[in-house]
Amino acid sequence: MSLLKALDSAPFYHGTKADLKPGDLIAPGFASNYGSQKKASYVYLTATLDAATWGAELAVDEGRGRVYIVEPTGPIEDDPNLTDKKFPGNPTKSYRSRSPLRVVGEVREWQGHAPEQLRAMREHLERLKQLGIEAIED
Repeated sequence: MSLLKALDSAPFYHGTKADLKPGDLIAPGFASNYGSQKKASYVYLTATLDAATWGAELAVDEGRGRVYIVEPTGPIEDDPNLTDKKFPGNPTKSYRSRSPLRVVGEVREWQGHAPEQLRAMREHLERLKQLGIEAIED
């Protein structure tokens, strides 16, 4: 059974700085919002608002962070960038897909992380970059 079937009742979110509207598709094959911005093989989604908030805050594009409510159009799987390397068992409820995500709405009111948390995360990501470790490995 695919993860999509197991989680079909969960609301899913995608954090970014892209200005999107309902009906838009977020698809792989474009420059990633993170790291060296190489062509993304997957699109990422989460079932937690906190993880989507991190995505909105850490995306490299200009503009304000946005959190969208999305629905997968195909199978999803656990995001190994988080589940295998950082958080076994997927407590962040983070997933990825090779199929597009359809934007169905936007979370207009969400709380960003404290400035010191955001600074610490950016410093951590910069240390990884200096070590040659990409934040997202497709």
